[in-house]
Amino acid sequence: MIDLFYASVIVLILTIFLCLYRVVIGPGVENRLIAVNTIGTTTIIILVLIGLIYGRPIFLDIAIVYAMINFIATLAVARYLKEGCIC
Repeated sequence: MIDLFYASVIVLILTIFLCLYRVVIGPGVENRLIAVNTIGTTTIIILVLIGLIYGRPIFLDIAIVYAMINFIATLAVARYLKEGCIC
């Protein structure tokens, strides 16, 4: 079962590299923003899997906090792109 978790983490890390390609080469700012948000979501999944693998529930708390930061940052950047300011 642990091998399945390790394989999942490796696949998720590979998807992060694919998203990094989109961030660097992306055709527009919106695509880059979505790619960065996807990287954040994938990182959250990796944190949860690490918590399951090593039996550390603290990683779930870290994942929740990281999810909130990722969500708020994405909303702030999207609003900045739409209106030109965050206020």
